[in-house]
Amino acid sequence: MLFIIQRLALAGLLLFCQSSRADHAISISTAHKSAREQQAAAQLDRLLRSHDASRWAFTRTVVINEDDIPHSHPILTLHARHLDDDNLLLSTYVHEQLHWFLSAREKQMNAAAAALRAIYPRVPVGFPEGSADEDGNYEHLVVAYLEHQAIRSLLGESKAQQVIQFWTTDHYTWIYKTVLREPEKVAAVIKAHGLLPP
Repeated sequence: MLFIIQRLALAGLLLFCQSSRADHAISISTAHKSAREQQAAAQLDRLLRSHDASRWAFTRTVVINEDDIPHSHPILTLHARHLDDDNLLLSTYVHEQLHWFLSAREKQMNAAAAALRAIYPRVPVGFPEGSADEDGNYEHLVVAYLEHQAIRSLLGESKAQQVIQFWTTDHYTWIYKTVLREPEKVAAVIKAHGLLPP
C-alpha cells in the first residue's frame, strides 16, 4: 500500500482511503490539484468515513474535476460544486456509483427501461427536465429512485427529502419529480427486474 501511495504522490495525485475497512477503500484523486478540488476530495473522504456507503460503492476510483460535470464512466468523476453542502455531494457520489451498478446489469436494465417506457411513453429530453436522450431518462428513473433510497439510509428521511427536493429544481427535474410523485411505479419495475443493490 505504501508503494502505491508513493507512486500516486509522484504522479501528482491526491489520495485518500475511505472507510476503516480495507475492502471498502475508495481512492480519490484530483484532476488539477486546485484548492477547490482538494477541498472537495477532503470533504468526500470525510463523508465516506462518517457514513457507511459501502453498500452503494461499485467502483473504487473517484476523480474530482472542477471543470467537468459529474459522470460515472470511464472513471467516476465529481466536481467541486457542493463544498458548502455535504448532503448534495454524498447524493451525487451515490448517483454516479449507481450507474456502475446498472452498467454491470445491462440486460436487466434494458428490460426495466422497456417496462418504464410502457408506463412513461413520453419523457422530456434535455436539460433541465431530462437526460440527453430517451434511453438515458429511463435509466435515470432507476438511478434517481435508488439514489433516494440510498440517501434515506445514509441521512434519514428528512434530509433525503431535502436533497431530492433540491434536485427537482436543479437537473433531471422531471425524473426526480416523477420518483417523488410515483415511487411505487418505479419501485415495482426495479424489484421485478432484480435491480435492488444487495
